[in-house]
Amino acid sequence: MNPLRRYETIMEILLAQKEVTVNELSERLDVTGKTIREDLAKLEEKGLLVRIHGGAMLAQSDQLGILSAKEPIVKHADQKSEIATIALRYIQPRDIIALDGGSTTLEIARRLDNQPLTVVTNDLYIISELLHKEEIRLVVPGGYRTRNMLAGPEAVAYVSSLNIQKSFISATGVHLQHGFTIYTSDHADYKRALIASSAAVYGVADHYKFGQCALRTFASLSEVAMIITDSNLPAETAKQYRDAGIQIVTH
Repeated sequence: MNPLRRYETIMEILLAQKEVTVNELSERLDVTGKTIREDLAKLEEKGLLVRIHGGAMLAQSDQLGILSAKEPIVKHADQKSEIATIALRYIQPRDIIALDGGSTTLEIARRLDNQPLTVVTNDLYIISELLHKEEIRLVVPGGYRTRNMLAGPEAVAYVSSLNIQKSFISATGVHLQHGFTIYTSDHADYKRALIASSAAVYGVADHYKFGQCALRTFASLSEVAMIITDSNLPAETAKQYRDAGIQIVTH
């Protein structure tokens, strides 16, 4: 297993159980404890985990946009509501839109009126939210379940065949140099397919994700029409992105 794939696997394990030991990782990945400790040190440098005695724990509980298997994350609820309210301005009746998986896009789904609309989504919570809105046509890709999302080559192939007008994309990090980033290749490939199939792409990200970076870049900042965020984004940070030619919408 190459180092990048080990990093992804370590993060996937941490997302599932929040904490892991060096011995457990060594057994599961079939590498030495020395290699695991080196991997953990590199991931800690990126701010993705925190090393503790004998192992590591997740640096943030709601990274990735992948939600708990038990219930959606409500952390930063006010900011997510603010972003969702802005996003609704860009959605018109009869649009064909895609809602990427995540807690912010889930909030968009909750606020959608029951209106003629086609929504493409791989997020099981969003699907559940929209099921009772009979005017909305749900389009769900295939694939295997990863916590609250469907992923894999089937999902990628399916969305690649669609004509989507507007996609709302989430990310773990939004970075001036590294763009939009995520942890695992499965979700990166799906996001890439959404972007390629969409006439317009809107990034949705809480202010605290700006300046953050995960393992894989799935899109450059220039690939989105705008980034919708909350009003807590520092003015200096917003200016840096606007100076780079990126449209930032905060109200």
